[in-house]
Amino acid sequence: MTDGKPPSIADRKPEMSMWASLSLVWEIGYLIAIPAFLFGFGGAYLDQHVGTSPLFVLLGLSLALTASMLVVYRRVQRLLRP
Repeated sequence: MTDGKPPSIADRKPEMSMWASLSLVWEIGYLIAIPAFLFGFGGAYLDQHVGTSPLFVLLGLSLALTASMLVVYRRVQRLLRP
């Protein structure tokens, strides 16, 4: 640390076990899949009942993408915090 560089992630956190890594990947997968499923099918349901074809599906998927990115970003930031 005498060279003025900030510590790397490996220096700050102990090495994760394989099961902890798999658990994290599984959690992030759910954080992405659940909003996509709920908002996508919710948008399709609204499109079917209102009569607009791709409008609510696209809005739902874009909302799901935004929500997933925010939740995953917060989860990764919590992981990287010293």
